[in-house]
Amino acid sequence: MAEVLNQQEIDNLLNNVKSGTEEKNDSFEQKEAVPFDFRLPNRISKHQLRTITNIHENFAESLSSFLVSKLQTLVSTSVASVDQLYYSEYVLSVSNPSCLFTFDIRNTDIKGILEFSPELALVLVDRLLGGSGEGKKESKIITPIEQKVLNVVVESAMVNLTKAWSVVDKLDFAVDRFEPDIDFAQITSQNESVLLISFEVMIGEESHFMNLCFATFSFDRILAKLASQKFSSIRPTDYHGSTSREVISKSLLYAEVPLKIELGKSSISVAEFMNLEVGDIINLNKKISDNCEVKMENKVIGYGRPGLVNKRKAIKIIQKLI
Repeated sequence: MAEVLNQQEIDNLLNNVKSGTEEKNDSFEQKEAVPFDFRLPNRISKHQLRTITNIHENFAESLSSFLVSKLQTLVSTSVASVDQLYYSEYVLSVSNPSCLFTFDIRNTDIKGILEFSPELALVLVDRLLGGSGEGKKESKIITPIEQKVLNVVVESAMVNLTKAWSVVDKLDFAVDRFEPDIDFAQITSQNESVLLISFEVMIGEESHFMNLCFATFSFDRILAKLASQKFSSIRPTDYHGSTSREVISKSLLYAEVPLKIELGKSSISVAEFMNLEVGDIINLNKKISDNCEVKMENKVIGYGRPGLVNKRKAIKIIQKLI
């Protein structure tokens, strides 16, 4: 049976109706709503994103070591951001002309793009060909010869990606083709989500960017492994890497430098120089018993005695200054 109201309760209800007020129900509290995009659900959880970030930090470290050895200068590569976005949004962010290398993971449907900023591409080409990398950098279409030069870096990137992802699964990254226009590098549909990993590449004191873009629609098998396994410390045994300075120091140990031996010095007048003939003898400022100066980059590093070894002129180091 319904509860019967007494006269006082009836009067209170009537007064509330007349005044336009009623008691607030404290059981209904306002809760904060979290927006959700049904068109672009987050395929990758925060935990998986952290794992992916760690994987590509190892990739960046390994690529830095490779670039240091090839460019013979300080190079630092680091992960700048890891994002999920529409492929159409990524397409709009790519410059034209651009420097894109499409790749895939063999025996899977996963495709991706390795993007170099035009400035970074030209600096890499210049330094790989022996230049200083400080020339005029204008955005232009990469020539076939420049593509061949950049392939050295791209192939190394594929090898290092394979190593970096080996802690999760055995994946074989392989280059597909070069594309100067993002419209022809179609790795997925425009409304599909992609994973974008951005890198900052420091060459000397100049900062450049590089991007890795993965189509995530076929990433489910790998994401399942990322979710089921715990990767507390992702660092493959191949990556007991050295710093840029250490790599340069090791490379310099095998660099060839010019060595000069100075037998002596002399001076003549312009008139004597004009009258020089074959057979003339010029006296030097050194005695036969004096040691010769051994120089490197015009700096005296020691003294030695000249002689012959296997019918070739040679120098025997008598004193070392450095």
